[in-house]
Amino acid sequence: MKIANSMLGFNISAKGLSVQRKKMNLISENIANADTIRTQDGKPYRRKALNVTQNDLAIKNGFEIESRKIAMNVTNKNHIGNPRQGGPLMQGANDGLSYDVVEDTRMGEVVHMPDHPDADEKGYVEMSNVNVITEMVEMIAATRSYEANLTALNSSKQMAKDALEI
Repeated sequence: MKIANSMLGFNISAKGLSVQRKKMNLISENIANADTIRTQDGKPYRRKALNVTQNDLAIKNGFEIESRKIAMNVTNKNHIGNPRQGGPLMQGANDGLSYDVVEDTRMGEVVHMPDHPDADEKGYVEMSNVNVITEMVEMIAATRSYEANLTALNSSKQMAKDALEI
């Protein structure tokens, strides 16, 4: 067994931990700025979200791997791509990831506050588009996902430790 293959579980869990940590940071920023009506550019704070994309596949199209002929039923045409048609054979676990912070462009709630310094000529102020309840739900989901990745990392660590003792 190659050492690189045995570290795959660590790499997968580490990427999951990293993604969830970045999500938690953005959620915290959103909650902290939920009441921010005016940012440096003079507009209300806009909710931010993390967009994670894959940079490239670990197994390229047309790359031959050791295989046997087995019968497979494709239940969804998007599950397994056809390499001859340009689709991926499989998505590798050690693919590079790219993280983009995207700003939610939807308008926030408009509230009538004629005495507010940021009110328009009709007395309305646009609030931040952050919904604290939604952010708290997202935070709970990210925390649980982080904990699941941590459990997987600890399991991989224990398996590697047990393998060394054999």
